[in-house]
Amino acid sequence: MNKTIRRASVFSLLLVLALLGRATWVQFYEGRALADNKENRRKAIEQYAYPLGDIIVAGEAITGSERTEHSDLAYKRTYRDGALYAPVTGYSSHVYGANLLEGVYQDVLDGTAVELRSPLDTMTGKRGEPGDVVTTIDPDVQRAAFEGLGDKKGAAIALEPATGQVLGMVSTPSYDPSRISGSGSSDARAWAGLNEKAEKGTEADEPLVNRAIRKPLAPGSTFKLVVAAAALENGLYDSVDERTKSPSPYTLPDSSTVLENLIRTAPCEDASLRTALQYSCNNVFAKAAVDLGQDKVRAMAEKFGFNDAELDVPVRAYESVYPKDMDRPSTALTGIGQFEVTATPLQVAMVTAAIENGGELVTPNLVSRVTDADGNVLEDVDPASERVLSESTARQLRSAMETVVEDGTGGNARIAGAKVGGKTGTAQRGVNNSETPYVWFTSYAQDPDSGKQVAVAVLIEQSDAARSEVSGNGQAAPIAKAMMEAALR
Repeated sequence: MNKTIRRASVFSLLLVLALLGRATWVQFYEGRALADNKENRRKAIEQYAYPLGDIIVAGEAITGSERTEHSDLAYKRTYRDGALYAPVTGYSSHVYGANLLEGVYQDVLDGTAVELRSPLDTMTGKRGEPGDVVTTIDPDVQRAAFEGLGDKKGAAIALEPATGQVLGMVSTPSYDPSRISGSGSSDARAWAGLNEKAEKGTEADEPLVNRAIRKPLAPGSTFKLVVAAAALENGLYDSVDERTKSPSPYTLPDSSTVLENLIRTAPCEDASLRTALQYSCNNVFAKAAVDLGQDKVRAMAEKFGFNDAELDVPVRAYESVYPKDMDRPSTALTGIGQFEVTATPLQVAMVTAAIENGGELVTPNLVSRVTDADGNVLEDVDPASERVLSESTARQLRSAMETVVEDGTGGNARIAGAKVGGKTGTAQRGVNNSETPYVWFTSYAQDPDSGKQVAVAVLIEQSDAARSEVSGNGQAAPIAKAMMEAALR
């Protein structure tokens, strides 16, 4: 063989080896990235080639799948009582992806999870039979919250204190995920409507935002429960009935700003923690926060879950915040749930659940188990728990919260035959409190006969009530009562 042919042969062989190397690199190294690329239409075609698994409430599927027409995506997602359960399910859309439970468990619901595939399926890329996600939601509690909120902008959540199970989770205004699950023009119009921007001077409705877990706002006087817990745990006061040294009105330290109480005639001067919770006395809790110092208040808040950026239920909840590096006037304002304190309804419910559960905080969970197509358990949720309060402190706080409902600002939450404790809250909003305040109510109820428990938080972000009529007891407590009654049934 002459030298020219030999060189050409070697060069050709190198080209073949380079081609094989590149093909191997693309197939085995870049293949997964290409398959997962959101622009890869083949992934969507595969995902929706067959019916998806379902999300289950009380033994019944609240999701489904139906054949499409004139589309290369054979099936699309359907929802039963879509608006009722949207804050739980989220959406699964041909065009807009998936979120909430639909997003967290997408691989289970479309059959691509490793646990659902045999070794041969994994090698060939074949998907398994889709699995199901079983939620902890009680449909009666869910409906009570949804109907109670009605056309108000707000959120409500209910927890079972002993297990952390989420019994109800509602955010309003809501939407029907079925309207955006396909790829047609009507789906595009519905999506555009859900994402409409607010007109100047108003706020957007944000129906796609789950306000129960993903919109932290000033918690107002519901945060006084955290300050009361810190005062008892740190020995600032020995009991909820010990008189405090709290002038009324209270002048913020290092400042000339005077902090008034909402009920001017309430017996707030030097009031005990019980009386201060009963009448929601600002002076007592602002001064207590200063006396404790920001570090002790923050430590108590963080035990309850504030400043946790990785709270998954299993959907990621947004962080509730107790701020750092404040001056003393700002620390005083945090004592009444203002300044830069923010909380989701989930976080507020966690505080109440821990108090009701004897000081043990159980991590909230929205899913009880994940199963394959035959009902075999793939994932059984076993939530963690942590003691955040002594039993003595929890018992005293329950007693004081029951006074709030029996003879204080939370009377609209009373339930005949049940032990009910609560705390109202209003939070200033806008420059110089120029806008209608946020309205809160958090409570627990226990049936002495059955032992059933529930903890609830309700937020009214905006309602049609006149400003003078806005109160936690007036707008939010009746919703909490309906949810608690449904849970105890």
